[in-house]
Formats: sequence, C-alpha cells, structure tokens
Amino acid sequence: MHNNIEISLANFSFFTLFISMIFYWIETSQFGKNIISNQVLKTQPNKFLTINNNLVLNYFSFLNNNKLNSLIISNNFFFKNFNFGIILMLISNFCIFLILILRWKESGHFPLSNLYESLMFLSWSLTSLHIFIELGTFNFIFNWKIIKKSLINSTSFNLDLKPILEKNFNQKKFFITKLIGSITSPCALFTNAFASFSLPSEMQEASPLVPALQSNWLMMHVTVMILSYAALILGSLLSIGFLVITGGKDIDNKKNLINNNYFLNSTSFEKLSERSLALSFVLDNLSYRILGIGFPLLTIGILSGAVWANEAWGSYWSWDPKETWALLTWLVFAIYLHMRLTKGWSGKKPALIASIGFITVWICYLGVNLIGEGLHSYGWLS
Repeated sequence: MHNNIEISLANFSFFTLFISMIFYWIETSQFGKNIISNQVLKTQPNKFLTINNNLVLNYFSFLNNNKLNSLIISNNFFFKNFNFGIILMLISNFCIFLILILRWKESGHFPLSNLYESLMFLSWSLTSLHIFIELGTFNFIFNWKIIKKSLINSTSFNLDLKPILEKNFNQKKFFITKLIGSITSPCALFTNAFASFSLPSEMQEASPLVPALQSNWLMMHVTVMILSYAALILGSLLSIGFLVITGGKDIDNKKNLINNNYFLNSTSFEKLSERSLALSFVLDNLSYRILGIGFPLLTIGILSGAVWANEAWGSYWSWDPKETWALLTWLVFAIYLHMRLTKGWSGKKPALIASIGFITVWICYLGVNLIGEGLHSYGWLS
C-alpha cells in the first residue's frame, strides 16, 4: 500500500516541481522584457547616495537617478497575482515530506539508509531552503523601513525619489525571489527525477539497516550533512549565476561600492547593464550568506561522522573516499569564507572558488557513492 502511495506522491512532487520551474523561468524572463532601458550606469559621485549597508546598496543599484523612469516595470499580471511558484514549491515539499514519513513508518528507522532516500531528502532540503529564503529571509533583507533607516545622510537622498522607490520596491523583491526560484527549482527537480526515474526499483525499496547504521547517529550525522549539501549547492549555483551575469569580469562589490560609496566608471562596469550589475551584487551577497549557513553544517556533519565512525569501526578517520572528499569540500569552502572575511574578497574571485566547491560537493555526495567503493557506498554501479 505504501509503495503505491509513495510512487504517486513522488510523481506529483516531480510534476509540481516541474511546473514551478517553468513558472519561475517565465517570470524571470518576463522581467527582462519589461525593462525599457538597458543603459549603462555612469552616475557621477556627487549624484549618488551615501549608504552604509551593503544590502541597501545592492537594491538601489537597480535604480539610476537620471534614468529612473525607464527602469519602472509595467504592472503585468505576474506582479499583480500571487506567486504560484512558492505555492507549488510548498506542495512539492509537503509531498516529499509525506514520502519520508511513510518510509519511516514502514521501515522503522529514519529514511536515510540508501541513495533513493538520500536523494529525496536532498530534494526536500533544497525546496525547504528556497521556502525559507523566499518567505523568511527576504522579508527581513528587503524591508523598506530598514532600508530607509540605513541612509546615513538623508539630505544626500533625493526626497522626490522616495515615493517612486517605495512604490516599486516590492517589484524588485519579487523578481529576486523568482530569480532564486529559477535556480533552486531545477536543482530540486533534478534530484527528485534522478531518485524516482533513474535508480533501479530495488534501490527504491525500503530495507533494514545494516548493523553499522543501527545507531542514533544516523539521524544526526546524515541529516546535517545533506542539509549542508543543499545549502552549499544553492550558494555555489548563485555564485555561478554571478559569473554568468558578469561574463567573468572582475567586479569587486566591496571595494568599488562600500569604500568609495559610488560606482567607478571603469571598463568593467561600462559593458554591463544596470540590471545585470545590480543582479550580480545581489547574487554575490546572497551566495555568501547561504554558503555561510552550509559551511558550519558541513563542519558539524563531519565531526559527528567522526564520532560515529569511532563507535562503528573503531577509528575516527580512515581516509575513506567519502571522508576524503568531504574534507576537500570543507577546505574549499573554508578558503572561500577565509578570503571573504579576512581579505575582503567579493565578486569574481570568491565566485570562482565557490564554483569549484560546487563540483566537489557533487563528487562527495554522488560520485563517491556511485563508484561503489568505501564504507559509504550506496551505489548500484559496484
């Protein structure tokens, strides 16, 4: 009985994720079509705002004092109606949650004992992370009242622009959430489809735990590791999106915007539209925040795994392929955070490091499993 219900729920979650992905892609593309002007930002320093908050600056970089009216988005249906993408994401998230609960009830243990369950939990983690970002984080980050309080010198802010900025503020916030959805939804869809349609049927069946996995550490270690994978994958994808939008140009957000309080009129900026420049700043900042969530989770996961390994196999570290790649992944993102925190890096350089981390995460998570070697193997290629 459970198998039929699980199959139906898996298919329905795949369908809702697919529709959600299409919705986010269409909405994101529609934004570009409704930007009348694509002028290059060449605002002079004396015409710029004095701002002490990076998030505020990221938002106001959408706007050009001289060409503000050309950036106002027309009131099309996708801004008037409710965001169907998040509704579909919530439905898919709930379906996957039910699958995991049913398998837990059927097997008698937390459903993270094979690759199918692991992939479904990763898909659930990705959708949960998106829901958290869209419904939670953005309500704080993109808060008009907070932004108004972040202005250092109100006299340097053109008072005539405030009503226009406030009127169009939600449009910019909605676009960013849809941009994030256009990245998270295909990633969640991929893991869902891989688990439901690519794995052999015998690997999708719930099975008893092997003796080494019969421990309370299963829930602690594996759940934290997969949650960290979800955060690191999403943060890395945003960094890759930054590189795509900027075309690989070296745009130092902190150096050019925070220290100088204005956009430098350099060749790096001249070739980018206002919209692309603003998006690059938002992606760079948000990827940094999400990777800042994933890294401590990965650290906790590795440490808990070492303790569990000592109980199960008598050694904290055995240089198993999974352990080795987990350590490499940890080092990559440790370098990323170290350079951002101590060296003040932003823009292209940390995005390149995060892109490398994207590869190492997938090798650590899937690549090692599928070769069928080591103590962590759940693959069918062995």
